[in-house]
Amino acid sequence: MTTLNIMLQAAANGGGLGAFLPLILIFLVMWLFMIRPQNKKQKEIEKARAALKPGDKVISNSGIYGKLREVKEDSFIVEISENVRVRFEKSSIFAVPEAAPAKEEKKK
Repeated sequence: MTTLNIMLQAAANGGGLGAFLPLILIFLVMWLFMIRPQNKKQKEIEKARAALKPGDKVISNSGIYGKLREVKEDSFIVEISENVRVRFEKSSIFAVPEAAPAKEEKKK
């Protein structure tokens, strides 16, 4: 049954708010566990992009690593190799966290 069909049946049966309570609870749970955390994460990513400056190491959403050379109004100029510069839209660039120390392999 579609959601509209369920709502119409609840209204016809005189269910009132009690019939809509499960739908309201489902939306509330989705908001608490899915929508709200995603919005927080998106705000953090935007904040990190705004803090990028020339010389920072970055990665594009297509997996290209490089060093930020210029920050423009709507894009970044990224140097991916010596004398090879590419312009990326701001939404497709992420900051690379500080490199973790390499793990040593176990000796057998």
